[in-house]
Amino acid sequence: MKIKTLLLGAAAGALCASAATAADSLTVVSWGGAYTKSQVEAYHKPYTASTGTNIVSEDYNGGLAEIKSQVEAGNVTWDLVDVELSDAVRGCDEGLLEPIDPSILPAGADGTAAADDFLPGTLHECAVANIVWSTIFAYDSSKIENGPTTIADFFDTAKYPGKRGLRKGPKANLELALAADGVAAGDIYEMLGTAEGVDRAFAKLDTIKGDTVWWEAGAQPPQLLADGEVAMTTAYNGRIFNAVASENKPFEIVWDSQVYDLDLWVIPKGAPNKDKAMDFLAFSTATEQLAAQASWISYGPARKSSAPLVGSFHNKPDLAMGPQMPTAPENFTTALQNDYEFWADNADELNERFNTWLAQ
Repeated sequence: MKIKTLLLGAAAGALCASAATAADSLTVVSWGGAYTKSQVEAYHKPYTASTGTNIVSEDYNGGLAEIKSQVEAGNVTWDLVDVELSDAVRGCDEGLLEPIDPSILPAGADGTAAADDFLPGTLHECAVANIVWSTIFAYDSSKIENGPTTIADFFDTAKYPGKRGLRKGPKANLELALAADGVAAGDIYEMLGTAEGVDRAFAKLDTIKGDTVWWEAGAQPPQLLADGEVAMTTAYNGRIFNAVASENKPFEIVWDSQVYDLDLWVIPKGAPNKDKAMDFLAFSTATEQLAAQASWISYGPARKSSAPLVGSFHNKPDLAMGPQMPTAPENFTTALQNDYEFWADNADELNERFNTWLAQ
């Protein structure tokens, strides 16, 4: 009897310890690689130091599928997820995400109210932005002399022979294809809103389909370039920057027709640590934390008050981060903002069309 009692007591103690551990931790999901590293340094470590809460970091490749399956199964294990804007809007519309009260967000370091300090379009019913990033293309300057300068060059395999790397999905690829085909940035989404425009984009992608290596995770494009598997590749700008700044890779970013977007924090409906997730969200999107992240990777902070605090790369004092940002004036002349409403409305149809096209 005593042994049984001891065993039951030990089991209960283990359960209590497990519950305490769960209560003192948060599962934060992001995109991995250099991007998650920037969040760990700027958000996770300071938050843990301040609160004692352990951050469990997990990686994914984007989209709503995993969030949706957890919510619908009533078994949500993720507390906070970094998503693209179209997914944030759609997930909110579908009831997959918790509403976020903007009053929880701290004022800027200069005293500006959060509602005025965040850049336009970065606060949403179920999401708060942390960065501005872009899809660009890049090449290895040690392997290509007189390298490409326009998106049309990316599609010109006669002028620049070799494989091309593209993200495995329609988003950004259709926009870049139309830009390469001569459509002005201001007309691209109007064009994609027509069957003829979608056909035109896929026809342009057809011209390099046989020369394309498809990637899914953000860490893959720099590796494809480094391994010589592609001559040039689309990529997230911060991943290429990190390869250059941290690994001394001879990569060059071509900013022409960059497609820029936001990443935002969302909380899945029924998150096990919702209140603590809200607290972490507010902490991580404060002025100082967003500026600190920008010293690790070249993504622009979502707050205006962070910009003056952005200095140099964290371990290279002579490498100013301002000119590395997608929003730097010299990088922004032909930029196209991702139309989140278009993708929230059309993602399913275009994903299906893309997958059918890919299989042909």
